[in-house]
Amino acid sequence: MAPPPPRPPLSGPPGGAAFTGAGPRRAWRRRLAVGVALLLPLALAASGSPWADNRSAGSAPPSLGPLDHRHLAIIINAADPLSETIGREYQAARLIPPDQVIRVRFPPGKASLNPGLFRRIKARVDRQTPAHVQVYALAWAAPYRVGCQSITSAFSLGLDPRFCASGCRTTALSPLFARGDVRRPWDQLRVRPSMMLAATSAAAARRLIQQGVASDGTAPPGTAYLLSTSDARRNRRAAGYDRVRAAIGSRLRVRIIESDTLVGAQDVMAYVTGLAFPVGLRTNRFRPGAVADHLTSFGGQLTDSPQMSALRWLEAGATGSYGTVVEPCSFTAKFPDPGLLLSYYLRGDTLIESYWRSVAMPGQGVFIGEPLARPWPGPGALSPGDAAGARSRRAR
Repeated sequence: MAPPPPRPPLSGPPGGAAFTGAGPRRAWRRRLAVGVALLLPLALAASGSPWADNRSAGSAPPSLGPLDHRHLAIIINAADPLSETIGREYQAARLIPPDQVIRVRFPPGKASLNPGLFRRIKARVDRQTPAHVQVYALAWAAPYRVGCQSITSAFSLGLDPRFCASGCRTTALSPLFARGDVRRPWDQLRVRPSMMLAATSAAAARRLIQQGVASDGTAPPGTAYLLSTSDARRNRRAAGYDRVRAAIGSRLRVRIIESDTLVGAQDVMAYVTGLAFPVGLRTNRFRPGAVADHLTSFGGQLTDSPQMSALRWLEAGATGSYGTVVEPCSFTAKFPDPGLLLSYYLRGDTLIESYWRSVAMPGQGVFIGEPLARPWPGPGALSPGDAAGARSRRAR
C-alpha cells in the first residue's frame, strides 16, 4: 500500500510536495500531527479545561483569581507616533498603571524585525517589566515577524528554533496549549502571552479598544458561525465542528454552514472559516468581544499579505483574530481550535488567555485584538466600570 499523501502547503498548487525527507520521516511527522489531536482530550481532562467537567471553572485557588489590567504591560514603539497613540488610548481605556507602560525604539512600519535588534529590545523589556505582569499588549501592526517566528511568539516564548518550521514541518508545542489550570502564566510557566493591538490608524485602534471594553461582563447572546468551505486544503477544521457544537452548544448557539460566505448575520460572536479570501465580512454585525479567523497561509502578514490579512476581521468589527506569518501547511495544530477557544472564553477567561490556550503550535502565528476583553464574567472578575477594571463605556 502506498504511504499516505503529505500535507500540502496552503499557498502552493494542489498536490504540491510538502515534505522532502524520506518516507519514514514523513510517516513520523504524520503520526506526530495525529498524536496532537489524540492527546487533546487528555490535555483537557488534566488541565482544568471547561471541557473536562463543570467543576473546573472554579478550580483555580482564589488567591490567583482572573487576569485583569493589573497584570498587563503595554509595549510601545516610541519611534512610531501611531504606536504611541494606540498605547495611550489603551492605557486610558483599561487604566493600566504607568509603570506597566514600556517604551522601546525600532524603525516603524517594517514587516519583520531583525533578530539581533529584537534580542536587545526584549532584554530591555524584560528589565522594565514589573514582576507581577503576566501578559503583554504590543501597540502596533508592524512588525509582525521576527526571523522565522511571529512577533507574539517571540515576545512570549523567546527566539527559539523549536518554534520555527522551514517548509511543512511541525514545531514545538506551546506550554499554554489547553492549560486551563494556568491562571498566572509568568508565575507558573515563565511565559508572558502577548497580543498585538493591531491597527493601521488611530480610528481603527480606538474602535477595537472600545469593542473590547464594551464586551466586558455582558454575557452576550449571539452565534458561533462555523463555515465548511469548498477549499479542501483550508477547510481542515471543519472535521471537528460537530465536536465544537457538542461541547458548547448549550451555552452559545452554534451554526455549522456549508458555504464559502456568511452574509447579513446580525449576531456574530464567532466566525471560523478556511479560505484565502473570505468575502462579505462587512455585511455582518460582530458583537463586542467577537472572535474570527480564517485558516490560510499568510493571514498573519498583517500589512502586506498576498491573501486576506487578519486585520480585515478587526476592521469589520471582530475583537480578536489570528493568522500565520509564514507557510504553516495544513496543520490544524498551528491554528486556533474553535472548541477550545470558545470554551475558555465562555468560562470567563480573557481574549488573550482563550486564544493562547487554543493553539498547539503558535510559533508561526500572531494573536491580534484587545487582550483583556472578557464578555463572559468569570468568578471574581472585575465588573465594567470598577475602579480597577476599565473606564466607563461612555468614555472617549
